[in-house]
Amino acid sequence: MNRKISARAYEKLCLASYVSLFVIVVTGGLVRLTGSGLGCSDWPRCSSERFIDVSSVHGAVEQINRLFTGVVAALVIAAVLGSLFLVEKKRILTRLSLGLVGGVLAQILLGAIVVLTGLNPFANMGHFLLSMVLIANAVVLYRQARIESNPVVQCSLQERKYISFIGVLFACSVISGTVVTATGPHAGDENAVRFGFAIASVARIHSGLVLLSLLALAVLLLKMRRHVSAREFIEQRLAVFLGVGLLQALVGYVQYFNGIPVVLVATHLFGAALVWSLAVDTITVSGIGLLRPKNHTLSH
Repeated sequence: MNRKISARAYEKLCLASYVSLFVIVVTGGLVRLTGSGLGCSDWPRCSSERFIDVSSVHGAVEQINRLFTGVVAALVIAAVLGSLFLVEKKRILTRLSLGLVGGVLAQILLGAIVVLTGLNPFANMGHFLLSMVLIANAVVLYRQARIESNPVVQCSLQERKYISFIGVLFACSVISGTVVTATGPHAGDENAVRFGFAIASVARIHSGLVLLSLLALAVLLLKMRRHVSAREFIEQRLAVFLGVGLLQALVGYVQYFNGIPVVLVATHLFGAALVWSLAVDTITVSGIGLLRPKNHTLSH
């Protein structure tokens, strides 16, 4: 019996894995924003009496987030199995999908540490940052899975260095954003330990890194506009990336000057995952980190 799957079907599976990882970032954020970080006081059981407990709002929110982890785990395992049953096997796809499985397992263990340490801010930061690593892995896996049908821009060494620098800037922006969150009021529980930094100071550092990242991105877009041959493929992506980044910055400023309301914080969290996805995608479409077939024709 032929159990092979097509490249197109595998692309869809990789996309589903990415979407699930994106969604769990949002649901995990909602756990903190609703003060449900300790809605389940134990792990892997919700409490010492019940494995699953939805008798309270906080418990239900935390429990739903935990259960959705099972969906994510199933999809990333399916991505590994799918890579083994492709019509044309590619070792790089298996390696990348195994990276997702390893990351999800690490995330489960780190989630346990977050709960058992009473929402330690370092553990909380690590939990979110590992999610960003997983999202990056998923984006690269999806791009690698569809590299035959999706062209890659052949950038010069200087352009690749500049694009990599932008990626580093956005990574620093994400990291500094977690410090702001770990300092602010939305730590997952009103009694959770927070960093003792001045919120205004860490917010300024974060916003400065974001603005620097957007400025570097705008310069890159202007540089790319000079190369007509590259415009069709990458200019629109860069413009969308910059537009989303500017909206994200706007939401950040509005939330800060309006007392950090939950709705805007949730929107900012969604935007952070989206901007990071676009940052990684910009890097990958420039050919950095992708393994191209020998007969693959690059778009110039």
